[in-house]
Amino acid sequence: METGFVAALGDWRTQEGPLARSLAAAVREAVVDGRLPAGTGLPSERELARALRISRGTVVTALALLRDDGWLHTRHGSGSAVRLPARLTERTTPWSLDRGGAGDADLDLTLAVTAAPHEAYRAALARAAERSAPLLVDSGVATAGLPRLRELLADRCTREGLATRPEQILVTSGAQAALTLLLDHLHTDRRAPVAVESPTYPGALALLHARRARLLSVPVTTRTGWDIERFEAAVRRRRPQLTYLIPDFHNPTGAHMDAAARRRTAELADRHGVTLLVDETMRDLDLRPHPGAEPPLSGPRVIRIGSASKTLWSGLRVGWIRASEDLVRQLRRNPLQGQLSPPPLEQLIAAELYGDALEALLADRRERLRVQRDHLAALLAGTGWTYTVPDGGLSLWVRLGDRTTATQLAAEAARRGLAVTPGPLFAADRTTLTHHLRLPFTATPEVLTRAVDILRESGS
Repeated sequence: METGFVAALGDWRTQEGPLARSLAAAVREAVVDGRLPAGTGLPSERELARALRISRGTVVTALALLRDDGWLHTRHGSGSAVRLPARLTERTTPWSLDRGGAGDADLDLTLAVTAAPHEAYRAALARAAERSAPLLVDSGVATAGLPRLRELLADRCTREGLATRPEQILVTSGAQAALTLLLDHLHTDRRAPVAVESPTYPGALALLHARRARLLSVPVTTRTGWDIERFEAAVRRRRPQLTYLIPDFHNPTGAHMDAAARRRTAELADRHGVTLLVDETMRDLDLRPHPGAEPPLSGPRVIRIGSASKTLWSGLRVGWIRASEDLVRQLRRNPLQGQLSPPPLEQLIAAELYGDALEALLADRRERLRVQRDHLAALLAGTGWTYTVPDGGLSLWVRLGDRTTATQLAAEAARRGLAVTPGPLFAADRTTLTHHLRLPFTATPEVLTRAVDILRESGS
């Protein structure tokens, strides 16, 4: 054990400063890099001092630093083991985004993504591994999805008010994989435009631009949401084949489509023969005091896209399509489907997370996000920028003053160590929305405070 532990630390003596601090830093880096898995037991202080050729006092000081900072757990009579501190495991944003996730930036607020629910995910991973034996004697080739996962997802749709059979679910490797597959299958008339909201999710725009799709923008705002009359007028005039919508806690505005607008949108699609690709990746992120999202947007021309990436973890590459059984069969015959299907073990993990404990997990996540949302909104008070506090989702959509463009502000913030995303990235033409900025509230209150300080300095 001594030899393996020492080897995992690398050439730690080359670091500047006291040996005890260098040793503590080396242990932290080894845990983060995975060279020392969390839970690894440490040799005794005497054995460690001998193996590292340093004094026992130096070892004692280093271990005390690690223990005080949460990287070491000591139980009387059982020795010490390394671990990740609670401030890293009990958070809703990836730790890497506080450590220069975007190039040279010290803080990264460009991604509205969540960190994994640490303990719940590790427990699900362990249970999935225990249940993996039957998979290992099978071929492992892509299917429509593991039966248990399809059952859970179908049951979830049914409980939301849309009766669904497992045969109506196709599991994919994320929401973008689902959209890629649907566009490949349904975007057959390149002359007909695809209607999108303005602003909308940049990942969807990237897929549509890659297909050289003609885009028809339909405005959505934080205050008024969707203008259905304007939408129908655009449909009558331009005849889109497909429409991509995010009706639940829209990304990036946070707008939420009410029940009446959902009915009218579904009727409009049916009347004009437009297929609606409805992105529901934010649907579970209802931050109202008593969550109760409106019934899903449904109808004969509605295809729903879901994902675990926003609610659970972006590293869990599991998404799904809810459609008619006939369309699911057609999509299964598409050659892309095999490439866009997640590995069986990923699906096993997702099935464990979408089991009985999901609601408690989501309740905890919503509470943390609610606190962070309100903290960010309070920090922005007095800036002169306008925004609506959303009922759900992961970000605030902020309108800056007329004298400062979002691109200018983002460039100045980047020079000060903060990466943010300006509005044009969310526009179909990539040139409008010049005075808007998306600010995710997935970061910790401390990071949000630092970020807004930088934005205030950058905009002054």
